[in-house]
Amino acid sequence: MKEKVSNLRNIAIIAHVDHGKTTLVDFLLKQSNTFHAKAEELTKDLIMDSNDLERERGITILAKNTSVKYNGIKINIIDTPGHADFGGEVERTLNMADGALLLVDAQEGPMPQTKFVLKKAIELNLRIIVVINKIDKSGADIKRTVDEVGNLFLHLSEEDHHLDFPVIYAIGREGKAWNHIPSNEEVLGAADLKPLFEEIINFIPAPEVDVDLSLQMLVTNLDQDSYQGKYTIGRILRGSIKPGQSVTVIGHDGFKTNAQVDKIFLFDGLKKLEVQGASAGEIVAVTGLSDSHIGMTVADPNNPEALPTIKIEEPTLRIRIGPNTSPFKGQEGSYVTSRQIGERLHREIETNVGMRMVDVGGTDFLVSGRGELHLSILIETLRREGFELEISRPEVIVKEVNGEKQEPFEEITIDIPEEFVGVITTEFGKRKSDLVDLVNHNNGYSRLVYHVSTQNFLGLRSILVRETKGTAVINSVLLGYRKLGAQLPRMRNGVLLASETGKAVAFGLEVAQGRGITFVEPTTQVYEGMIVGLNSRKEDIEINVCKGKVLTNMRSKSSDDAITLAPPTIFTLEEALDFIEDDELLEVTPKSIRLRKKSLTKNDRARSKKTNT
Repeated sequence: MKEKVSNLRNIAIIAHVDHGKTTLVDFLLKQSNTFHAKAEELTKDLIMDSNDLERERGITILAKNTSVKYNGIKINIIDTPGHADFGGEVERTLNMADGALLLVDAQEGPMPQTKFVLKKAIELNLRIIVVINKIDKSGADIKRTVDEVGNLFLHLSEEDHHLDFPVIYAIGREGKAWNHIPSNEEVLGAADLKPLFEEIINFIPAPEVDVDLSLQMLVTNLDQDSYQGKYTIGRILRGSIKPGQSVTVIGHDGFKTNAQVDKIFLFDGLKKLEVQGASAGEIVAVTGLSDSHIGMTVADPNNPEALPTIKIEEPTLRIRIGPNTSPFKGQEGSYVTSRQIGERLHREIETNVGMRMVDVGGTDFLVSGRGELHLSILIETLRREGFELEISRPEVIVKEVNGEKQEPFEEITIDIPEEFVGVITTEFGKRKSDLVDLVNHNNGYSRLVYHVSTQNFLGLRSILVRETKGTAVINSVLLGYRKLGAQLPRMRNGVLLASETGKAVAFGLEVAQGRGITFVEPTTQVYEGMIVGLNSRKEDIEINVCKGKVLTNMRSKSSDDAITLAPPTIFTLEEALDFIEDDELLEVTPKSIRLRKKSLTKNDRARSKKTNT
């Protein structure tokens, strides 16, 4: 017989990227007296974004669990990523919740990822509280945002009760919330999230569970530390669990492995609290289950029933990753062999559910992900761990459905100053895209929405940022697969290639800048076949950037000293992935990002070109 766990609520925080999820969780933790009065966390921001990459980029990459207590009721909170590339994290963690807080920026309104996460929450029949956040922004339009959210619910709802949602108005970065649009005096008042806490308690249902039935728990996350080893994280759907208990772990193919629970932990603020048992409805972290993986079921050996596996959308892009083979290999990294890279990638796909890996033989691995950001975060993580890598150009994954080849399509939303609308329409016009919406806001900004194939969008993001002087805000979400179209001709110009190995000098770079844009500074070490710039024409040309000016007298030396160079273009990791072509590679080390040709010497490139034609 099912019974309610009245002193427990399980909620997820969902939203588009940068709409304030993690900041709001900070204040939920602080205002629930989770930390003692002198705790260091009370002075910190983005408490939940614990790794360096999340803090530097200001985005949540990994879903995280925490909990707070309010009026004697425990609220388990799952902070989820907002970027579409980490949708796999959102999809699996929503399975642990009974309700969700949907945050929407009062200025931007619903964005592509808002629609994506709301659709997933409605499919799981979660109760949803809408939080209109950042209502103090100068461009905030609260009424318009509420109307747009209502239209989104009308479009996505499957049953009438999905349209029954309360609205909370908040300034997340100040820890303030109201159940009505606040007056100016109320906005200036003290930090208080009481209306939000009370809405969570009253609107989000308590878990309804069967405590007396046999154990059943779906594995939705994994964690690891040097003290306890591997943590298996999930919500107990029925029964109970305790240390020393025998369990059966049921794999995706139905294969069963027997194991014994070692320790059980509940989430308490930012800590894991060891307990002597837990019952249905709770989210727990269990040690001792070394063979568990995400999507598996932990069950009673006497009644080993598998739960439905978590449905995760398939990857859309893939890259080839291998050990660095450039002349500079082994100079900057600690892990340089194919075996070391393979072992690390195997560990990654255990917890990164949106990622796939295939060992293609030789020294390389084919790694698939949900988008360029998803893949670049993996590369950046490996780089910081001391790996030296060689990366190929991202390639779109083409499917065959009912004998027809299909490719992924994306919905691209771009917010830009109105003066750059012409630039955007010109660039998308070259790529066989469809303009599906154009909205001119009253604040001098416009929003354009395009549908375009992922293949045709590759490489465009960095161009748009450059053409709009860094003002374009670009968001994308996967629409699905459609019939494969014709591949566009190459649009990028040729490159400037170093013809010699050595140290770049000002005179050589000045000559190179007469041919195009350079990517390296004086004193940079370069090697033959390394890309040092972008040509102003379509063909690749070799240039000796290590060659200094021949000195004949003192006057020529002083004129050499007076060389003035334009600043080089320095790529981020995502921009470098966008830039390279099929015959090029990205060399990534802990200290450097270098672009190069696959064939480094002129003769090898000529032979390769002859073979391919």
